[in-house]
Amino acid sequence: MRVTILGTSSGGPFHGRHFTAQVLEAGKHVFLLDCGEGTQMQIFKYRIKVDACRQIFISHLHGDHVFGLMGLITNWSLKKRTEPLALYAPPGLRELVETTLRICGVRMSYPLEFHEVNADQHQIVFENETVEVWSVPLLHRCAASGWIFREKPKARNMRPEKIESLNIPFSAIPAIKAGADYQMPNGQIVPNSELTLDPLPPRSYAFCSDTAYSETVAECVRGVDLLYHEATFTDQHIEQAAYSFHSTARHAATIAAKAGVGRLLLGHISGRYDDTAQHLAEAKTIFEAVEMAEEGKTWAV
Repeated sequence: MRVTILGTSSGGPFHGRHFTAQVLEAGKHVFLLDCGEGTQMQIFKYRIKVDACRQIFISHLHGDHVFGLMGLITNWSLKKRTEPLALYAPPGLRELVETTLRICGVRMSYPLEFHEVNADQHQIVFENETVEVWSVPLLHRCAASGWIFREKPKARNMRPEKIESLNIPFSAIPAIKAGADYQMPNGQIVPNSELTLDPLPPRSYAFCSDTAYSETVAECVRGVDLLYHEATFTDQHIEQAAYSFHSTARHAATIAAKAGVGRLLLGHISGRYDDTAQHLAEAKTIFEAVEMAEEGKTWAV
């Protein structure tokens, strides 16, 4: 599992920063998280392969998180896409998309599937053979949901030398990888622990933007390997953070510390800041394993 950051700005494309968008890869699956204006340009710039995307998750309907969506989905239609696209978001996205398509006279080449998410609930909203996706109630000026991507447990890994030395038939391997012992033709039982190795532990990624400081968020993201949390302001503008229902870098770090996450990424930076050195410094007083999100950079989860 890995995530590529396409935009780190709040409210506008300031100081070379772009609107919020991220691409998460989990196995063979590609997910897009938010789609601010200019997302397509960022995709082209960093040569991100997103045509295989089948699900897009929109945190909320403020423009800096959704105004790039129409351009992207209509571009896929121009490419004669046929695979369905599922869109997950709080209420309102269907009306926004369908109204725009109707007014602009766009005929889509592929079906859109709308999944309305209750932004007040922490619940599973999507799953496939690789991951589960959970909603996270955020505290913002409109209905907003974060997303947690949790890998499902993987099968155990066979010891290749045991397959050869015990002449294990391939038909028996799926059951062994699922945890079964192996019974040899002479009736001898070979314990699974001698045949397999532990798989890598399931990984998890949480995306939380936009939100004011919220204990609910801390509870929902508890223990995730990598947390992206908005840090629109520094302590200097903590009153503005409260007024606009955004977080400071210190707020984000406090959430990370309380939730016991592995690592923290800060983003969604206000255009009033030329650089993010102060954000990082304030966060590190609370939580050491923190970095600033950088556009075009990929993090392994």
